[in-house]
Amino acid sequence: MKQRDAKFAIGQVVRHKVFPFRGVIFDVDAEYSNTEEWWNSIPAEIRPDRDQPFYHLLAENDEAEYVAYVSEQNLISDNDPVPLRHSQVEMFFDPESAGHYRPKAVVQH
Repeated sequence: MKQRDAKFAIGQVVRHKVFPFRGVIFDVDAEYSNTEEWWNSIPAEIRPDRDQPFYHLLAENDEAEYVAYVSEQNLISDNDPVPLRHSQVEMFFDPESAGHYRPKAVVQH
């Protein structure tokens, strides 16, 4: 299995290609690393390949805020100037420009 570089970066705002939500990336897995149960819950006809980066998002749609785990093939860049409203974004990021947030510095104790 060959290692692929992630197309998107931590702090980047992305939108799902199929489902109506957007979010900011807060972590990246080089390949699928969630549970078998989660994998099998994805309908087979839309189940993505495991051998690609998967992204953890602070995501939102019109009704809710949540954490999403999405394959690279299902994401596109989102440069919408409207800031994300997700309640956890400000805990981890500072706004930088449309479509991008800068991770906050981690304070060591």
